[in-house]
Order: sequence, then structure tokens, then C-alpha cells
Amino acid sequence: MSDMERLSEQALETVTGGEDRVVHNDAVNYANVRRGPGLNADVFFRIDNGQHVETTGTWVDKDGYRWYEIRLAGAYELGWIAGSLIGF
Repeated sequence: MSDMERLSEQALETVTGGEDRVVHNDAVNYANVRRGPGLNADVFFRIDNGQHVETTGTWVDKDGYRWYEIRLAGAYELGWIAGSLIGF
């Protein structure tokens, strides 16, 4: 089952898209960006603290976190990050 198929089984919520957020993780100096929401989704990128990301307006609650779909500043690829790491 693909990540998108899994997402379609969950209730996705929409918030205002295009919000600029700054990455901040007290435990380490980066945050993992995943291919889908949840702790079991593959990590494909790491963002250093202080870097900016843009939310797309889509989020889902999973694994005890609220996951936000994001776009890296100046990039076209989308990923997912725990909201606690981007100031929500």
C-alpha cells in the first residue's frame, strides 16, 4: 500500500497553506523530513535548525504527533514533518 493510499484511509485536515515556519529541534540540530506522515515513513532528507519550510495546508494526526506536509524553501519536492519541530 502506498503512502497516498494510507493517507486516503485517514481523515486529512486542511489548514491555511503557504505558512512559513522555522525548523527547531531541541534534542539535535536537525529535523527529519519523511515521505509520509508517521514514524515508520522513510526519512529522505534532514533539515538543519533555523531553515525555513512552507506548509502546504495538509496535516494528519499519527503516532502521537501532528504531521504537516511541507515544501522546502526553493524546492519542489514535498515531505512530512512533525509539527512540534516547526513551531506549531
